[in-house]
Amino acid sequence: MSASSRFIVNRNLFQKILSALAVIALTLIPLLALADEDTCRETGIYIGNQTMLDVWYSRNGGPCTIWVHGHILIIKPEDTLIIYRDMICKTEYCSKNPTYDVYKSFDANQNCRVRILPDCTLSDM
Repeated sequence: MSASSRFIVNRNLFQKILSALAVIALTLIPLLALADEDTCRETGIYIGNQTMLDVWYSRNGGPCTIWVHGHILIIKPEDTLIIYRDMICKTEYCSKNPTYDVYKSFDANQNCRVRILPDCTLSDM
């Protein structure tokens, strides 16, 4: 095989590899961008009270409100939600109160739904 024919073979191989890498990059870049996007930002995260108790909560420093077992609350990124054991909102239910980002980290299937179980255990819903 002459030097010029080896150059043509190598050039064709290089072009095929470069084309394959371009296709892979064009496929992965949108997927990686989508992975960083917060799909729950606008709707909020739906939190189901499955603590087996009626608990109380205060949103953004507002009034103490009952959260009945089996009901759902929605938290948005800008919200601060504190859950309490008592109706006067003095005894916190969770030793470290979860934030929007903590709830979102438990949303494994990305459907913006999690549940709070007994002892402040969080789980995907």
